Amino acid sequence: MGSGRLTTHVLDTARGQPAAGVGIALFRLAAGRRDRIADARTNADGRTDQPLLQGAGLVIGQYELVFHAGEYLRGSGLVAGDVLFLDEIPIRFGLSNADQHYHVPLLISPFGYSTYRGS
Repeated sequence: MGSGRLTTHVLDTARGQPAAGVGIALFRLAAGRRDRIADARTNADGRTDQPLLQGAGLVIGQYELVFHAGEYLRGSGLVAGDVLFLDEIPIRFGLSNADQHYHVPLLISPFGYSTYRGS
């Protein structure tokens, strides 16, 4: 069994603070399928309370995180309206070693975002 884990956090770069309350869905991609395997919401520190995957649950393969940024941005008062420039933000990535820590942070503002492999 691997000792790795997958974590994330969301930072609001427009307000210079953690993004609390962002909904996140995690999907495993394999054989043309997109299976939803976890849901989470960020806490006051912009992180999830538990790793999204860990131990035996972390399987080598392709994944997608979908951050429900529009819901957060509307709630924070940074944007309004039915059509937003950024709403759901999908990030696809691969996990190649079940013993490593993969951290996928998201930095968001109403009109842009960035991500990277963190530690």
